[in-house]
Parts: sequence; C-alpha cells; structure tokens
Amino acid sequence: MAAYSAVLSVPDLPVPMPSATTPATTPAGAAERAPGDGAPPPVWSVEPLQGWHLPLLDDPALVPLQPLAQRALLLALPDRLMSAVSPRRPRAPQVLLALGRDPEHRTHALGLIGSRRLNRSGSCWQVEHLLLSGEATDPLLSPGRRPVTIGLLQEAIQRVRGAASWITTVDASDTALLAALREQGFQPLRTDCLWRWQPADTPPLPEAEAPTGPAADLQLRPLNRRTAALLWHLEQAACPAQLRQLLDRRVEDLLDQSQGCGWMLVDPSRNQAVAGVRRLEEHPGGGQGVEFSLHPGWSHLLGPATERLLRQIAASSSEALWLHAEAADEARRSWLDALGAEPHGEQVLMARSVWRRQEGQPARGAARRIEAVLEQLQPRRRPLPTPVVPR
Repeated sequence: MAAYSAVLSVPDLPVPMPSATTPATTPAGAAERAPGDGAPPPVWSVEPLQGWHLPLLDDPALVPLQPLAQRALLLALPDRLMSAVSPRRPRAPQVLLALGRDPEHRTHALGLIGSRRLNRSGSCWQVEHLLLSGEATDPLLSPGRRPVTIGLLQEAIQRVRGAASWITTVDASDTALLAALREQGFQPLRTDCLWRWQPADTPPLPEAEAPTGPAADLQLRPLNRRTAALLWHLEQAACPAQLRQLLDRRVEDLLDQSQGCGWMLVDPSRNQAVAGVRRLEEHPGGGQGVEFSLHPGWSHLLGPATERLLRQIAASSSEALWLHAEAADEARRSWLDALGAEPHGEQVLMARSVWRRQEGQPARGAARRIEAVLEQLQPRRRPLPTPVVPR
C-alpha cells in the first residue's frame, strides 16, 4: 500500500464549501481572515491538471509531486486515443489542482491531489497524494486549509465514475486530515505500523540457522504469470474480508501492481503459497515499498525462512524496503524488530465504500420479481360460495 503524503495544519473554522468546478468564493470565511474591512473574498477553484499548471508547482511542498504531474500529462494523451478506439479504464493517474487567484488576477497553486485506480475494472481507487502549498494560508488566495482539502477530496471522488470504493492511508497523528476524510465518508479499517529495513545494514543469517522441519520442504518460486494465481490466493486468505471486498482485486491486478518482481514459498504437497513478498511502487521516504503476506496457518514461518524471502527481493537493488505490520500483530512486529527494521510511526487505513448503495436497489428489485414468479406458481383454490341467508 502506497504511503499517503499530506501537509496540513490545525483545521480552520468551518467555512461553507462552494462548488469545486467553478471559481469559488467564501464571504464568511474571507471576512474573518481579510487583512482589512472591505477586502474582496478569495477566489479559488479545483481544476484538472494541464500543461500550463506545471510552472505553478514551484512551492517547496509541491516540488516532490512534479514527476507525478509530468507522468500524468504524458499518459493522458495515449489514454484519450485508446478510449476513442475501444472503451477501457484510464491508466493515467488523476491529478487535480486547487488554484487561487489574487486581486491582480495572478494564479497560484494552493494544493494538489493525486489518485489512481487499483484494479482494471476501476471499482477501487486510491488517494495517493494530498499536499497543500504554503500559499494555502494566504487569506487573499485561499479560504483556509480545511476547505481546500475537502474541495480536493470532493472533486477527486466526483470525477471518477463507476468507482465503488476509495482507500487511502494517512499518518495516525494527522488529526486534521483524519477529520476531513471522515467528513467525506471515509472510515478507519485498521492501524498499521510502518517499518524500514535496510538489508545492507543487517548481516544475513548463517547457514546453520537455515529452516528445518516443514519449512525445509518449501519451494522458492518467482512471481510470474504461471505462479501469480498462487500468490493471489495467499493474499486473499491473509486479507480481512471487508478489505478484500473493497480492493476487488484479480490476478491481473496483482501482476500490474507488482512491477514483475516477487517471490513466494510454496508447499509442493498442496501446491499452495504460504508466504510471499512482491514489490510495489517507490516509497516517498526513499526506497521500495513491498507487500509481505503470510498465510494465517503458517505464522511459525516468521524467522529465517521469511527473512530469506525478503533478501531475495532485495537482491536486485540496495534500496531500503518499507513494510507495514498491523498494530495488533505482535508476532510480526517482534519479527521485524529482531530483523533490524526501524519503526517509522503508525498509519491508518481509511476506506469509503458505496457497495451497499449500488447493490441495494437491484437486489430488492430482483427479490420482488422472484416473489412475483413464486406467487404465480402457488396452487389456486376455488373460492368458497357465499352463503345465502333466507329472509
């Protein structure tokens, strides 16, 4: 899971939220922050990223997202050409900018949000980046950090048609962003501890500590199209049911996200993957994000066997690996600590789903149709004659 980046401060006072697709004004909030009486309210809007917006991303808070913006612009044109030939889901990330305009009609970037789909069907999307610039505190340009944050979230969600769920991760100490996400319907699913492991800093285990017993019979297999189904079944078994439904991931989605690099330990007697690791995208903190999965019935593998699995994926580069472990999973946290990994705070996995809203109406309609058919199959009874009472 990609880390969530955010630069937010203590939330401002509530301000009426304008439409994000047109220039917005907030007279009430602007009056509180205006440098003097009679100052015009700030005018701002949320717009899709365009080429002329790139020079505006010169704020120190937005500079790290310049490669994301450039990549989104380069992929947008092929996406439009392919969608004209055949209907398909876009592969380019969605990048939106919050723009403020000063009294001299100059445009300034107030913030940026980047999101992307997590599966080929487009049913699940992830908010990857949400950064606000230092100018978001300027009362002449912005109504405040909180309205800009909510405006970016609202516009990002409204612009994606057909998405049934949204997920994101946010630092557990960022109460302002957590409150903004809750306001938009996001709910916490779990709390993870983030760990950074540098293989070069920890010596490998000696051969004398090689796994014995059932672990010695496991086979090490690389991730490819022939073995992807094994790792997919493993991650389905290790993932909570609610999160599994939200992700709605297929084998092809797993291959798309793994960048062609992954390893697994397979039990040959059952042809079942019991532990696996695959590479994700680059981590904002420098290094490589990885997804480590362990079958619930094979928790005893935490040790030499799983360490060699991590070293196998780290052999291709000397970059640090970023892993996450659920805060309640004491066994995995102890294993990472013994491995020499460094904890880097806690993250909250937030999710927003509309599964029930979309499936409720069709389900009730189908139930009514079935009841109508069954009612026609019921045996018909002759009506009882009406008794005649003599007068």
